[in-house]
Amino acid sequence: MNVSASVAAWIAIGAAIAAALALVLAAVLYGKLRRVRQSQLVLLGGGKSDLVDFAVSLQGRIDDLHRAVDEVAAALARVDRRVDETVSKTAIVRYDAYENTGGHQSASVALLDSARTGFVLSAIQGRDYARIYVKELDRGHATVALSPEELEAVERAMSS
Repeated sequence: MNVSASVAAWIAIGAAIAAALALVLAAVLYGKLRRVRQSQLVLLGGGKSDLVDFAVSLQGRIDDLHRAVDEVAAALARVDRRVDETVSKTAIVRYDAYENTGGHQSASVALLDSARTGFVLSAIQGRDYARIYVKELDRGHATVALSPEELEAVERAMSS
């Protein structure tokens, strides 16, 4: 056997080994690629779209969610304004308007919102008559002077 045939045989054996290693490497890489594709299908739910399409649709859903949250926040702000403008602070102060009457038959009722706007209703009871007074309040300021009992009703209402 001559040297060139021997070298050619070793080259052929080396090429066969390299080809076998390349096939083994290709099989391993194919297995990894298959696992990645299976994971991608699980993530996408078996759809035909790719990850970029999925990410875009996910971003669209997130944007829709942000819009919905903004709408809910705006609606809640409107409800808060409506609640602030409703009569939510009330108090009753009972008292004797006149000496020697007894029984605390007179009363002042404060009906206010959270900004101290509303009115005070006072019913003064005497032996032979009853008088009713209504005094408006706008942000805590009355157009007519309040009696001490009416002031107390306002303060009690605002502290409730």
